[in-house]
Amino acid sequence: MRKREWGDRLRQVEKRAHSYQQSPLCSRYQPRLARPSQPSSLWRLFPRQSSALALAQTCKEDVHVFALEREGGGMGQRIYLVTSYTELWHYYRTYRQSLMHCYEVIPEGAVCKLYFDLEFQRAWNPSLDGGRMVAQLIQYVCEKLHELYGLKCSSKDVLNLDSSTEDKFSRHLIFLLPNAAFKDNSHVGRFIHAIVRPVLIMLQARKGSQPEENSTLCASAQQSIEPLTSMECIPIGDRGMLGSPQPKRQKHGEDDLSFLLVKNKDGQTQLFVDLGVYTKNRNFRLYKSSKLGKNAAFVVAKDNQFSPEPDKHLTMEENIFQASLISNVSYTGQRILTWDASEFGNPTGPRPEGSTRAQPSPDCVGGHQYSPYREVDDFVLTLLCKGDIRGSIRCWNYFVSEQLLVYDILNYRWCNNVGRFHKSNNIMILVDLREEVWYQKCHDPECRRQNYRSSNYPLPDEICISHLLKEDEEDQLYLMDDAGTIELSQRSPSEASPEGAKPENRTQAGDTEGWGDWADDDPCYLEALQEVEKSAEEVSDELLLTAADECENRGR
Repeated sequence: MRKREWGDRLRQVEKRAHSYQQSPLCSRYQPRLARPSQPSSLWRLFPRQSSALALAQTCKEDVHVFALEREGGGMGQRIYLVTSYTELWHYYRTYRQSLMHCYEVIPEGAVCKLYFDLEFQRAWNPSLDGGRMVAQLIQYVCEKLHELYGLKCSSKDVLNLDSSTEDKFSRHLIFLLPNAAFKDNSHVGRFIHAIVRPVLIMLQARKGSQPEENSTLCASAQQSIEPLTSMECIPIGDRGMLGSPQPKRQKHGEDDLSFLLVKNKDGQTQLFVDLGVYTKNRNFRLYKSSKLGKNAAFVVAKDNQFSPEPDKHLTMEENIFQASLISNVSYTGQRILTWDASEFGNPTGPRPEGSTRAQPSPDCVGGHQYSPYREVDDFVLTLLCKGDIRGSIRCWNYFVSEQLLVYDILNYRWCNNVGRFHKSNNIMILVDLREEVWYQKCHDPECRRQNYRSSNYPLPDEICISHLLKEDEEDQLYLMDDAGTIELSQRSPSEASPEGAKPENRTQAGDTEGWGDWADDDPCYLEALQEVEKSAEEVSDELLLTAADECENRGR
């Protein structure tokens, strides 16, 4: 090839390379919202909650499930979003129209915060002072937490959210207890039912009815709080607390709780506290969200005294949003509070150690209720056999924020740190479901002082769950466009993008500046292109440059 021709072609290649640099083909946008080191998250929308929960449980990324009510979708119809807290907040602020009716899904079995849903109709309760009732309830609950668990807290530890209107008083209370949380929301429900039992008895006495006949109050309580047959869990990180003397009980007469009584639209007396919000996989409305068809979103109440700890990575609003999430609890060795099934309705507190236990049911293993991951439970039990020693699982706690299962072990004290069995202190087995590994920690004071944890050991292949989940064919994906509009995808799940078409910073259809109008390309050129793509032979640079020259000349 002559030198002149080579120089001309080289200049053409350089010219084209420059044009590509000016108008590059964009890769799919995957934001890192909090810090550059944070991995991108998913943004997937499902019509069924079970599919969304399955993806969240099997995904290696830090994602959670939220429920969305959308305009035009019909009352009560929801779709389910799988994404991270940070990513949700990013789009939550931007697409208020499509994300304004949003709920947190509180996963079954997940460690969670103590929370309340409070409401009454103003028209039927004209003399009631809602703000004062909230203050009295917070004081009463704090007293009970101190009496039963030895926890000291006040209204400064309670996030108070308000979505009241002229017609209805409505509050959410989220207790951010100091270094403590409840085992799951069923234990929260049983605890709350127990501490308000005096006023339930008062209601029954006034109506002269049996508990099962007592209006909607006891019915919702009994239906929403399913009994457990598990043994109670000694608080992790502070095992001595349950054995320590409890503070002297403060006597509360029935009249002390009369402030919890309100009237419904039928004139019947009922409880200010909604006892029906402690069910499995409960949908709990988010901060800054309203119900479909309503404009009253939850905001920080005027009488709120809680202020989150400053975080240089979060704005104040995002910090409040994170604090308001019920299952946003990390494993930091805090106490795990429980209320045993046999103590349901008994205000004297958790059952003391050494008391008679109920016989295990078929849903139990090793004397405890199965975790959401039964195969993992069975695997952990296989680790607790050494010689003649047969250990068991005392209790488990599930931290959904980290996809971490923490097993408290009984009658098995082998510690890798000391290379022998501890004389009196038991161990813990922790299973990281996201990384698909397990490791050991223990309650021995010396090991805890060293902050010891063993090496990671891989989970067996048969119980590892791949993060690449294949949805059912009938599980059509919903898509959200750049305007925030959510619609059913016209494509099958296999054709849909892995991110569920979350809003992206990329060139829109019709915006083809720098690339020509591809939809109106010469049919002959498209036919030639198809022929080239079908060819298995390698296309030479010379042929590509010639085709490009012909295309440019045709456009002049």
